[in-house]
Amino acid sequence: MSYCTKCGSSLITRYLKNEGDIPYCEKCGEFRFPSFNTAISAIIYEPEMKKLLLVKQYGRDRNVLVAGYVSKGENSEETLVREVREETGLEVVKFYYNTSRYYEKTNTLMINYACVVKNADVIPNDEIDSFEFFDEKSAVENIAKGSLAEEFLLNWLAKQLHD
Repeated sequence: MSYCTKCGSSLITRYLKNEGDIPYCEKCGEFRFPSFNTAISAIIYEPEMKKLLLVKQYGRDRNVLVAGYVSKGENSEETLVREVREETGLEVVKFYYNTSRYYEKTNTLMINYACVVKNADVIPNDEIDSFEFFDEKSAVENIAKGSLAEEFLLNWLAKQLHD
């Protein structure tokens, strides 16, 4: 953060006890704590939890997880249900928190869940170019390598082996 979100002045860094170096606006006389976006991503299982959904979006030829930004007033769980429904037409019936990670490229805290949907009848909208259900092994083989989606999926599957 380089500029004050209130007045637009350049920020300096100032030490704040118990916080460290924080952006500070000399004009407003206030600290400006960094802000970021919040989004969810979803490992979507069909009802029997034998296969999971990967999607291709935005003209890219890579399989990823469904994801979307948290809207003002929503919590992450509400966003999960809404985004899965909006992007796939599927109804979430159960969900489990997996993990979260800050994604610097988009200045976003990504919160990942695994969820189970009521049926596997995907009704994509214009956000999804194509989709496919994969067994877990095939999903690992087909998910975009080096992606945050892959990291979330591998983390989830590793947890399942230890439960």
